[in-house]
Amino acid sequence: MIEITGLKKSFKGMPVLTGLDLTIQDDETMAVIGPSGCGKSVLLKHLVGLLRPDEGKIIIDGEDITRYSDSKLYDLREKFGMLFQSAALFDSLSVGENVGLWLKEHTKTPETEIAVKADRILNLVGLRDVMEKRPSELSGGMKKRVGLARAIINEPKYVLYDEPTTGLDPIMSDIINDLIIKVRMELKNTAIVVTHDMASVYKVADRIAMMHQGKIVFLGKPDDIKTTDNPLAQQFIQGKAQGPIRL
Repeated sequence: MIEITGLKKSFKGMPVLTGLDLTIQDDETMAVIGPSGCGKSVLLKHLVGLLRPDEGKIIIDGEDITRYSDSKLYDLREKFGMLFQSAALFDSLSVGENVGLWLKEHTKTPETEIAVKADRILNLVGLRDVMEKRPSELSGGMKKRVGLARAIINEPKYVLYDEPTTGLDPIMSDIINDLIIKVRMELKNTAIVVTHDMASVYKVADRIAMMHQGKIVFLGKPDDIKTTDNPLAQQFIQGKAQGPIRL
C-alpha cells in the first residue's frame, strides 16, 4: 500500500505539490487526473524516488521512502514498472532486447531465458513475432505495448502509466485500456494511471484522484465523479473552458 501525506515540492520557488494527501490500496487501479501543470508527473517521480520532497512522507509497504539512501531507492525501484508516455524504447535495440533489458542489467539470467520470458510477456500484451524488429518498424500502438511489456518483465508490484493512450486512435486506446486491466488481473499488481483520457479513466479505474494546484481536490469512484457537485471535477470531466480552473 502507498500512503502519501503532506507532500510538498517546489522548483525555484514555484510550488508544484502543496500538501498532497493520497492513499493507494493494494490491487487497485488509481487514476490520477487533472489539468496540465498540476503536478501529476512530479507525483510519479516522487513515488520512485527520482525526486525527493521538500516536506511530507511517502509510505510504501510500511516504510517511509523519503528517508531512504540512494542505494535503498535503487532497490525500491525493483517494485515498480513504468510505461512512459512516449514508450521510450531504445532505437538501437531490437524489441526483444528492449523488453529484456531490465533482466539483462539487474540479474544474472542467461540470455536464452531472457529471450523466452520476453517473448512470453510480448504474447501477454498481444504481440507475436516481433522480437527481432526494431522500434522504428512499429506503429504507435505497438510501441506502447512493447513499452508495457518492458515495464512488467520483472512482474513488479506497482505499475505506473504516464498518459498511456496519448497519441493513439480510439480503437488502439481501448486496446491499451484492456491491457491495463488484463495485466493487473494476471500479475495481481497495483496500477497508477496518469491520464487526461476520461474514457480510459471510466474503463480502467477503481478510484479517481483529481489534482489541482498541487493537491487532491476529488477522490472517489468513477460513478462518483459523474455526479459530484465539485465544480473543479465537473469542469474537468466536461472539458469546459469556463469554470474555476484557469489555464
